[in-house]
Amino acid sequence: MSTQDMSTQKNIQRQQSWWGSGDPWIWLTSSAVTISVIVVFSLLTLIAVRGLGHFWPSDAFMANYKDDKGNTYRLIGEVHTHEKVPADQLDGLGYDKVEGAFADRYLVKTGNRELVGLDFRWIVAQQLTDVEYPETLMVLERRKGGNFYGFLRSIKESGQVVAEGHERILPELWPRLERAQTLYLEINRIERHEIGRVNYALEQLRLAHRRLELRQERTGEPITAQELADLETQREVHDVEFQKLSERLGQLYQEIDRDSITAEVMDGQVVEIPLANVVYIHFPNAMGVSEKLSHYFMKLGWFVSKDPREANTEGGVFPAIFGTVMMVFVMSIIVTPFGVIAAVYLREYAKQGFLTRTIRIAVNNLAGVPSIVYGVFGLGFFVYFLGGTIDQLFYPEALPAPTFGSGGILWAALTLAILTLPVVIVSTEEGLSRIPSSIREGSLALGATKAETLWRTILPMASPAIMTGLILAIARAAGEVAPLMLVGVVKLAPSLVLDGNYPFLHLERKFMHLGFHIYDIGFQSPNVEAVRPLVYATSFLLVAVIIILNIVAIWIRNHLREKYKSLESA
Repeated sequence: MSTQDMSTQKNIQRQQSWWGSGDPWIWLTSSAVTISVIVVFSLLTLIAVRGLGHFWPSDAFMANYKDDKGNTYRLIGEVHTHEKVPADQLDGLGYDKVEGAFADRYLVKTGNRELVGLDFRWIVAQQLTDVEYPETLMVLERRKGGNFYGFLRSIKESGQVVAEGHERILPELWPRLERAQTLYLEINRIERHEIGRVNYALEQLRLAHRRLELRQERTGEPITAQELADLETQREVHDVEFQKLSERLGQLYQEIDRDSITAEVMDGQVVEIPLANVVYIHFPNAMGVSEKLSHYFMKLGWFVSKDPREANTEGGVFPAIFGTVMMVFVMSIIVTPFGVIAAVYLREYAKQGFLTRTIRIAVNNLAGVPSIVYGVFGLGFFVYFLGGTIDQLFYPEALPAPTFGSGGILWAALTLAILTLPVVIVSTEEGLSRIPSSIREGSLALGATKAETLWRTILPMASPAIMTGLILAIARAAGEVAPLMLVGVVKLAPSLVLDGNYPFLHLERKFMHLGFHIYDIGFQSPNVEAVRPLVYATSFLLVAVIIILNIVAIWIRNHLREKYKSLESA
């Protein structure tokens, strides 16, 4: 054999040895994990930057703009996003000749929807002239109508001007705005909580009267005068309370309508805005870094703690956060015992044979069923059949209006419990299978029954595996949207499922969900440009909620693992 042949033979042996050592698969696996981690972090970073950047107060500009028809007018707004377009696309459209291959184009938020008909417009940057950033340029967030941009001209009280000029208006503006905010909160509290409580009580009295009528129809037992008198007495008490609240509400509306401001918009028109319609006023060009940071965190806090406005395109997402967490909580309470009981039966009691193997295969296959199929099942079985039956048996006085016979958080949680049940069963069974038989035999040898062994020894040792299954179930359930659209989630829920009215937890109520909120504002909103940052912000929030729920579950699992470590090592 020549020297060259020997060298070739050594190379082949070296390659075969390298492939045989398994190193290529280790590198391949680690590369795949690295790429996956990079992709996930890149996606989260993109969502966080685009979503959380929405709350930063951008500078507002004023400039002259020449449009494609040659008209020049004053433009006021803030740059929302920026892109470059080929200069060839602008040729022949009436714009001035653009130097270079690309032209800058801005998406500008001009606000003042009721005056100009649109919140956003695309402009060509080269057509802007005399760009200024006046410190007196005001950005005003309104309860209705979106943002307003303009210059403050006067402040009025009961229609009479009390101050004019920017410097003289500001000392008058802030206390009056604070007064309007306080009155608005009082109005909101009365409308949502006080009047809501009275209306709920009146509805319960109506149902109680209807219940007496049904008793009379069913058994022939007449409604007594005392029963009617009791209901009438309670109704009169609530009517009086309702009347007092209505009068108080009327007074508050008169008080909140007292003050207003006038402002000049970009076409020179002066408009009047009631302070009752104002959420917040700021002058972004006059703000320093610390003021902008304060503004940023205040808006971020409002986003997670306030109710939505303007068909979910403005305001916060607190009802959606609450609904998501509450649904996951109810789902966890339901799925855990069912999953554990099923796994215990399959592993500890069932005879291992063809039937048990078939059941395990069926359970594993359930995890691959599309989620919308679970939604259809939940709608047909839980909502129509089970809910309709419950209404017939326990809430006949409310019919034909359904109580449990329509979508609600209970049916949504049950549907997702079935969807995630295979995960909990498989994980729990894995945990049970890792417990040595000697543990069971030792416990039985000491005189414990099988049930006592299971309850006091086996299940505690398997609890970390149970929690692992629950963590996976939470991650799956919190992000599901398709089945929820059929069994209980809504665009805007009038009230939370937990409130101060007996029985406090209303499992029959519809609820809001972060995932559905993203779908709603992203695909159903007519103002796509306005809600795009909210889609990113809500997506990031949904991921954050899932991470927090998982961290809590992981903490519990680790605590259990430490607690029962001595049993495992025994």
